[in-house]
Amino acid sequence: MKKFLKFSGILVAFLIIATTIFYFSNNESLPNGKKGKEADKLANKMLTAINHEAYKNAEILEWSFPGNHSYKWYKNEGKVEVSWDENMVVLNTISSDKNEVIKNAKNTDSSELFQKATDIFNNDSFWLVAPHKIFDAGVERKLVDYNGRDALMVTYTSGGSTPGDSYLWILDDKGLPTSFKMWTSIIPVGGVSATWEDWKQTDAGVQLPTKHKLSLLGLEINMGNVKASTPTADTLANKILKAIKHDAYKKTKFIEWSFGGRRFFKWNKKEHIVDVSWDSIKVVLHPDALSKSTVFFNNKLSTTANKETIQKAENYFNNDSFWLVAPHKLFEDGILRAVKKNNGKEGLLVTYTTGGTTPGDSYLWFLDENYIPVSYKMYVPSMKMNGVDATWQDWITTESGTLLPTKHTFGENGVLSMGEVKAYN
Repeated sequence: MKKFLKFSGILVAFLIIATTIFYFSNNESLPNGKKGKEADKLANKMLTAINHEAYKNAEILEWSFPGNHSYKWYKNEGKVEVSWDENMVVLNTISSDKNEVIKNAKNTDSSELFQKATDIFNNDSFWLVAPHKIFDAGVERKLVDYNGRDALMVTYTSGGSTPGDSYLWILDDKGLPTSFKMWTSIIPVGGVSATWEDWKQTDAGVQLPTKHKLSLLGLEINMGNVKASTPTADTLANKILKAIKHDAYKKTKFIEWSFGGRRFFKWNKKEHIVDVSWDSIKVVLHPDALSKSTVFFNNKLSTTANKETIQKAENYFNNDSFWLVAPHKLFEDGILRAVKKNNGKEGLLVTYTTGGTTPGDSYLWFLDENYIPVSYKMYVPSMKMNGVDATWQDWITTESGTLLPTKHTFGENGVLSMGEVKAYN
């Protein structure tokens, strides 16, 4: 017994010495930084890289965490299903008196379950969405020079389970987080790093991480099958597509229309080649391979370089086709969907994050009783439009069976005719 106690004492002493050596060889002091516009500019660059707008619209987030923790977070409702072992608790992040125990095989006191669920949710959600919370109340941001590059120091002065913690975010050239260094109350060593990697483009459009690796003891955190979705908005968008006969649109080979009598289009949709005509000019436009496009002046093929004319034709097509077929493009890449209310009226907010001539524009669609679009509000920063009204009217059923609009009004007195609209095979 004495030999065992002597051995145990030696082991404890060894662990204390090893821990002390690790501390002094790895501990880093919290770096100094500068608050202000430059720090916030870098923070906004990070939000753009991870598509924070899509995060704000995401309705449901799902993930798991080591320790048999799993989550389904109804973010807009302020409700999250927290499961571990044989327990399931529904936390209400807005009103704690609405917390609910769904399953508790161990018959633990409810208050203990709620506290455990709250603590693990605060921790585990941080490893999923921390970059999206850098402008929350009680968060302080500083710009830090780290190894000759700008890094973002974020300090949580209040909230969560461990207020006072600081994290130094390391970003790539586009602003995407690649790792952070931590100064937290639960880790005695300052500057422990963790990667943020294997980012996933979710169905909701937001980017979320699926894995982390810590420098401390080589620990790894797997976030499971990470998901973010907008089921309510997607259901409404699908009702629109059904109302305007989108299945017929997908099969349509040719579409013809004009734009205010100024520009004329014949679109071979199947081959994605467009005849764009205005004044005495016609461009046979190949949107996916602009170098293949050809230009005609007064019906004569031009043999000189016409990049500016081709670019103008592409811009015309992007703008003018939008006014004809935008409702048919609700599920294309780079499009975010959310259900929003305006003056008590519910509509579908559609935001274009990529593509087209002016990415970043948003449109709030309003529908009739059959889910056919009748109007929208336009939010186009490049044109200083902040809720300009436009109608979508005089819809026709074309030869191919799809529905397309033939007239719009916009602003106070604007009227836009789409001419003789045709769609056929």
